Amino acid sequence: MTGRAPASRIASRFMRALAVLLATPAFSAGTSLAQDYPARAIRIIVPFGAGGPADVAARVLGNALQQSLKQPFVIENRPGAGAVIGTQEAAKSAPDGYTLLMMSNTQTANESLVPQRKYDLMRDLLPIAPINTSDLVIVVHPSVAAKTLKEFIALAKSQPGKLNYASSGQGTPYHMAGELFKTMAGIDLVHVPYRNSGEARNGVIGGQVQMMIDAVTTMAPNVSQGQVRALATTGKGRSSVLPEVPTVEEAGLPGYEATIWLGLMAPAGTPKPIIDKLNAAINAAIKRPEIVKLWADQGAAPMSMTPEEFDKYLRGDIVKWAEVVKQFADKP
Repeated sequence: MTGRAPASRIASRFMRALAVLLATPAFSAGTSLAQDYPARAIRIIVPFGAGGPADVAARVLGNALQQSLKQPFVIENRPGAGAVIGTQEAAKSAPDGYTLLMMSNTQTANESLVPQRKYDLMRDLLPIAPINTSDLVIVVHPSVAAKTLKEFIALAKSQPGKLNYASSGQGTPYHMAGELFKTMAGIDLVHVPYRNSGEARNGVIGGQVQMMIDAVTTMAPNVSQGQVRALATTGKGRSSVLPEVPTVEEAGLPGYEATIWLGLMAPAGTPKPIIDKLNAAINAAIKRPEIVKLWADQGAAPMSMTPEEFDKYLRGDIVKWAEVVKQFADKP
């Protein structure tokens, strides 16, 4: 004789079956999202001003990703507070893959330089992929009575606290490079932070400040037009777009090196399959011959990593800049 199983036993079996189903990758929410992703426009928050390296790279990359992922990529500039405002907005956004953050070594420096920020980079955001890297260039206004880096250092030593240098804000690569330069050269320069790199660039071109350390990718045209005088580039080797300009080491300050790199992150909680899909699309985009050539012509080189490799890279960069901040940088 058979009878109907007790309701409790039926419920128990149902719950076990449901647990198995949900544990199957094909039915996981993350996998389902990744299969359909993207289904609408994706926003890239650029926490820097229009016309700077991050903005330019975001637009180039966004166009390439729009072609491969078949959805619009909208660039939204949210500068302010040394990139803290835009980064905080990205960190608080929905973790669905539709809001991304364009970031740089500004964010890794801010982890120690800006303790009052309302987010933690590695807790509240997930690494997706790096994009590119480029050297910086030390430039002065043509009115400055220094033709070489050695002459500028000598001039600064003869006028302590009288010469200024511009940056796009506290914690940016330009600020950190400037503080490192001051310490290694043994000079006293006054830091003048602007709201974005475009305003800082205009400040040195217009002569309101005497010096700036800027990205080669954006300052090279101003050097070529004679609006500023290049004293040295900051990489290990000479820049392909300013080959006539010596490196800082060649110009007489051994051991100095500074670069700017860019990458993308997403809000913490974004499903891993979406992160991986974006990583693959980005790495494919930055290998496209036309993008490689475009960036090479500007003095930048692509960077390619997995999300895990980029995570390790970011954590190492945070440690590196913490040491620089401890020894050299202005406190906020």
